[in-house]
Amino acid sequence: MYDVPKEIEVREEGPLRFITLNRPEALNAVNDSLHTGLAKLWPQLSEDRNARAAVLTGAGKAFSAGGDFTYLKELRDDPELRASTIAHGRDLVLGMARCRIPVVAAVNGPAVGLGCSLVALSDVVYMAENAYLADPHVQVGLVAADGGPLTWPLHTSLLLAKEYALTGARIPAERAVQMGLANHVAADPLAEATECAAKIAKLPRQAVESTKRLLNLQLERAVLATLDFAMTAEHQSFQTDDFAAIIEKLTKGKG
Repeated sequence: MYDVPKEIEVREEGPLRFITLNRPEALNAVNDSLHTGLAKLWPQLSEDRNARAAVLTGAGKAFSAGGDFTYLKELRDDPELRASTIAHGRDLVLGMARCRIPVVAAVNGPAVGLGCSLVALSDVVYMAENAYLADPHVQVGLVAADGGPLTWPLHTSLLLAKEYALTGARIPAERAVQMGLANHVAADPLAEATECAAKIAKLPRQAVESTKRLLNLQLERAVLATLDFAMTAEHQSFQTDDFAAIIEKLTKGKG
């Protein structure tokens, strides 16, 4: 039913949809196929009238380890790929913010870069005890157009958002809960996220969906106030000498 690449698995279980980032051999690092698939996923989820709630997780040991370094090098070298990726980033953020049904994140391991963004755009977040969030865009010379800085100020204080966005430092699960970037630390985040999603799915549909929309109107308005600047700034950062030097070092010996 869902038109998604192999890097994304969508499983139907009654009114629930289980969405799994599916590049476990690469710690679910984001390549072009996964990024494009995520941009196109959320409208499909909204159009699935049998879906009442979704659980989002990662296959294997990680939720998502961030951007694949080879993909980042391709983005530096290919203007057309870079332009389409920036556009897909915008679609991903707005598609997730506007998604009709609640999305419960089961953060089974590190959620870095875009993985961190997916967590920030989810509606309820359960994190494994050893999981962490991080948005290290600045560490590789990039602006996080669809990353933590876009939404973190809505979840936590502006000072804390600045600290972690400007340094790229890791945010352990317990600290993420304290800051308001996650709801719960869980021994089995997938089980607890599934239980939460199942409870939501049993509640009156119109009340749930309209309440989510009411809440996410705040998110969408904040995102729209900054998104175009963020996308332009990220596009520019892909073309800087700083990014070129860093990505050459990171991909040295990988072809």
